[in-house]
Amino acid sequence: MPRRTNTEKKGERGGKRTTESRTPRPKPKIDFTVDALDYKNVVLLRTFVTDAGRILPRKYTGMPAHYQRALNRAVKRARQMLLMK
Repeated sequence: MPRRTNTEKKGERGGKRTTESRTPRPKPKIDFTVDALDYKNVVLLRTFVTDAGRILPRKYTGMPAHYQRALNRAVKRARQMLLMK
């Protein structure tokens, strides 16, 4: 039985993806600096926390990784200081 080549693959997973079909993820509009992500700035921190008190993931916030890490640190500190739930 002859081997299949890459062009003969039909209906198989893991095919080559083309970049034309995907739309690029929009760049986040961040109007604050990392310094503003402080545990005392509860008004800003509440925008990144759900009503149940869970921190929103990077997928939804659209922030860079170092901003997200600073956000997590600030929210957890604010919780320990009882500034927010």
